[in-house]
Amino acid sequence: MAKILVCDDDRAIVEAIEIYLVQEGYEVCKAYDGMEAMRILQQEEIQLLIMDVMMPRLDGIHATLQIREKYSIPIIILSAKSEDADKILGLNIGADDYVSKPFNPLELTARVKSQLRRYTKLGSIGGTEETDQVYRSGGLVMNDATKEVTVDDEPVKLTPIEYNILLLLVKNQGKVFSISQIYENIWNEEAIGADNTVAVHIRHIREKIEINPKEPRYLKVVWGVGYKVDKQ
Repeated sequence: MAKILVCDDDRAIVEAIEIYLVQEGYEVCKAYDGMEAMRILQQEEIQLLIMDVMMPRLDGIHATLQIREKYSIPIIILSAKSEDADKILGLNIGADDYVSKPFNPLELTARVKSQLRRYTKLGSIGGTEETDQVYRSGGLVMNDATKEVTVDDEPVKLTPIEYNILLLLVKNQGKVFSISQIYENIWNEEAIGADNTVAVHIRHIREKIEINPKEPRYLKVVWGVGYKVDKQ
C-alpha cells in the first residue's frame, strides 16, 4: 500500500489524518514543517503528500515549489483559507488538489484515493501491464506504456493530473471537451466550480509543451466551448 507524507504544524491534525489513513491501509510518515517534509522525501519512497500552507521555517507554498522541481507525486494542499484565489494559488504552485480546513476526514481520504488511482495509472506505483499505445499529434508524442511525453524529441515532465488531461485530448484528437467534461473525466466527480481548476492545469500543460503558450500549436481553446488537440 502507498506511503503518504502528512505535513502540518498542528500535531493534532496530523495525528487525526494518520488515524483515518492507517484505517485505509496506508503507511503514514509525519512532518511538522516544510523543511522536515523535504528531508523525509529524500529518505523515503513517498507516493502522496498532504501539505499544510501556514507552517514555521518553510511554509507549504515554498515547500511545494521546491518539491515540484524534483518530484511529480500528487500533492494535496490543506489550508484554513477557502477563497478561490487561494485555491488557484495552490494549483499554480504545482498542487494537484486542494482541501479547505475544517475538512471532513472522509472527504480527504476519498481525495487521497482518487489521486493515488491516477498516480498508479501513471505507472509510478507498482506495475501495470504495458501496452504499445503511442499517440501522436505532430511533434507531440505520448507513450502510454512508458508514460513518457516528448515534444520534438525533447522529454516533457508532467504531473499525473496534467498527463491524464493531455492524454484525454490527444487520444480524442479533433474532439472538443468542455471544462465540465474534462473535470468529470479526470476527477471522476461532478464538475461544480471546476472552471479555475481545469484552467490552471491547462495553462501548466501549455507552458510545458508549447513553444509559445499564447499561440499554442497543440492544446487549443475553442472559445465558449472548451479545449481540444487538433489532428496533425
